[in-house]
Amino acid sequence: MERNQTGEEMVTINDIAKQAGVAKSTVSRYLNGGSVSQKTKEKLGLIVAETGYIPNTFAQSLKAKKTAIIGTIIPRLDSYSANEVLISIDEGLRKKNFQLLITNTNQNSEREIESIYSLASQKVAGILLFATVITEAHKKAIADVGIPVILLGQQAEDLYSIVHDEYDAGFKIGKYATHLGHKNFLYLNVFEADVAVGQLRKKGVLDALKETKDSTVKMIEISFTFEKAYQQVLEVLPSVKASYIICATDNIALAVLKAAHQLKLEIPDVFSLSGFGGYQITTVVSPTITTVKYAYQELGQIAVKNLLLLLEGSTIPKKTVLKNKLIKNESTKKWN
Repeated sequence: MERNQTGEEMVTINDIAKQAGVAKSTVSRYLNGGSVSQKTKEKLGLIVAETGYIPNTFAQSLKAKKTAIIGTIIPRLDSYSANEVLISIDEGLRKKNFQLLITNTNQNSEREIESIYSLASQKVAGILLFATVITEAHKKAIADVGIPVILLGQQAEDLYSIVHDEYDAGFKIGKYATHLGHKNFLYLNVFEADVAVGQLRKKGVLDALKETKDSTVKMIEISFTFEKAYQQVLEVLPSVKASYIICATDNIALAVLKAAHQLKLEIPDVFSLSGFGGYQITTVVSPTITTVKYAYQELGQIAVKNLLLLLEGSTIPKKTVLKNKLIKNESTKKWN
C-alpha cells in the first residue's frame, strides 16, 4: 500500500483490484461508471465500502461534473409504498428536467451501501434512499460520496430524512382496537432492526393497548413479502385465540386475509384485522381492510423539493414528519 504525507497507509486501485481478483482497468471502469458485470460491480462496491477507498480524482469529479440525474435506492421491486413514492418523485423530477435512476437492493443492507457508491460513481447529482436500516457503514458511505442524500422512511442523526409519523400511526390503531372492546391481540411485526416499522410503529400500538388494563398481546415476527407472510400465517392462524390481529403492514394484513379465506375463518366474526399503509387494494378485497393511510405522494413531492434545494445550496430541515389518517373498513367490528 502507498502512504500519504502523514505516513498513513492508503488503499490504491491496485489494492482493490488484487482483493477483487480483477484487472486494474476493471476497477477504473467501475469507479468511472463504465461497463462492468453486475456480479463484479457488487463485489467491487463491497470492497470499496469496506476499505473506505475514495480517490481524490473521483471526489473532485463528483463536484466538477454535475448531471441532471437523481439516483433512488429502493428496498424491493414489489413494494407498494416505494412505488407510490417513486411515481410522485418521477413526476416531480420530470417537471424540473431531471431524470430518475432506480437501483433495487432486495432489502440487503450491504447492497444499499454498494448502491450509494455505485450511483455516485455514475455522477448522479443526488440520492434518495429508501433504507432498510441505517448503519455506521451507511453514514460513512453518505459522507464519502460528498453529494446530497435524503433518507426516505427512516431517520438517523445528522442526516436529512423525510418520515411518516410511525408512532402516531401505531397509537391510532391500538386506540381504535381497544375502543371496539378488544382485549386479546396478536401483533404480526417485521424484524426489529427496521426502526420505523419494527420499533416505532410497534411502540405506538403497544402504548395504546397498555391503556386498557386487561389487554394481552402476543408478538410474532413475519416477513415483509406477501408470499412468505402468507405461508407463515397459514401455520399461525389455526391456533390463534386473539379477537384482533394487528399487522405491521397492509401486505401482511392481505396475507392474513388470504390465509383466513383458505382456512374458512370469517373476518371480522372470528377476529378483526387491520394493517398500515393505506394500499389501494385494501379497498378492493372483501372484507375491505381497516388501515392507516400514509402520505406517499406528499413524501415524493417533498423529497424532490428538498433535494433540489440542497443542490442549489439552500438549507432544508434535517427531518420532515408526515401525518397519517385512520381508515375504518369492514375488517374490524365491536367485540362483546
